[in-house]
Amino acid sequence: MSRLLTISLKNVRFRAYHGVYPEERQKGNDFVVNLQVSYVPNAGTIVSLSDTIDYSSLFEIINTIMQQPVDLLESLVKQMAQAVHKNFSGINEVTVSVEKLNPPIDRFSGSAKVTYTEKFQNK
Repeated sequence: MSRLLTISLKNVRFRAYHGVYPEERQKGNDFVVNLQVSYVPNAGTIVSLSDTIDYSSLFEIINTIMQQPVDLLESLVKQMAQAVHKNFSGINEVTVSVEKLNPPIDRFSGSAKVTYTEKFQNK
């Protein structure tokens, strides 16, 4: 029987300067980040933050990474997933997506989104 607890941060908005083009680095863009982390909880009732993964800590991880401009969203989502795992080694799975709300594409209306999932083998 598999028992996974999932903690999510949904629709977290940032103004950041990621992108390949110089104007993206100068003007910035609006981004939305979604993060989902799953782990097997210890037996018993969860009664304190030490029994779980503090979602404010997850926010601090993604906030720090969003402040460091990179060219590609693919790099960004992988970096976030790896940083979360580094800080919470007991997780089984992390999924992170970053959506650029106004990509600089001529005649394009919509957003661009990259999602990355990584599963970990825990002992």
